[in-house]
Amino acid sequence: MRVKIVTDSTSDLPRRVAEELGITVIPVNVHFGDEVYKDGIELSSEEFYRKLQTGSVLPKTSVPSPGTFREVYQMLALKSDAIVSIHVAAAMSATCEAAKLGAAEVKHPISIIDSQTASMACGLLAVVAAKAARDGASATEIEELLKDAIPRTITYGVFSTMEYLYKGGRIGRAQAFLGNILKISPVLAIRRGEILPIARVRTRRRAIDRLCGIIEGLGALQEMSVMQTTNPDEAEALAQRLSPVFPGERVIRATLGPAMGTYVGPDAVGVALIAEKPI
Repeated sequence: MRVKIVTDSTSDLPRRVAEELGITVIPVNVHFGDEVYKDGIELSSEEFYRKLQTGSVLPKTSVPSPGTFREVYQMLALKSDAIVSIHVAAAMSATCEAAKLGAAEVKHPISIIDSQTASMACGLLAVVAAKAARDGASATEIEELLKDAIPRTITYGVFSTMEYLYKGGRIGRAQAFLGNILKISPVLAIRRGEILPIARVRTRRRAIDRLCGIIEGLGALQEMSVMQTTNPDEAEALAQRLSPVFPGERVIRATLGPAMGTYVGPDAVGVALIAEKPI
């Protein structure tokens, strides 16, 4: 069976990885005032963070239209037996709903999967699905793999500020950290569709130490990605530091693109992973 895998650009999946595994990435819309860009196509990460840090208008995002999903699904239907479409948490975005509406207009087996997470945690799930599809798994088998993997998937991040999460309305239970918004380097997690407070740490070094300690305590890992917004050297150092836990050559290095960067802001670093055991 030929199964095609789809995700959206909030997954931050590197283009090289998407092309290698045949994953189709649908871009989210990024708005700077009246200007609208397709994430990763009409606006690079570098240009986005420059505009974010120097401009006076805070960006916003909007989901692709159901018609956009329909067009992609119709194209992929011509060269597949089924489609598995994996997207940012439904609790955080209307992307899954738009995908379902688009799929409803296509006469083809299409499974819409709520990843219950975001950024490269969603990307890693797409990678797992694409590898299984490449090995000949059916859509049903891929759905079962994802159902098993989602509870073992999580993203951890160290932020320089919570301003963008707050203004973007994505703060969740991390609201508890707002009283110290200017005094801490918070460690946050995304799991089960919610941004969760993990630790309030006063220096970035200690925040990175705490992040590494948490990951080292999880045991064996199936997949890992290290992500950053504007500091690739820090992310590479983090990947190397975690190499005793997960081989550095297998870590997927990723940049948080405009869609996620809208809520994360500059100078953030994170780790997305799928653990071998439930978290």
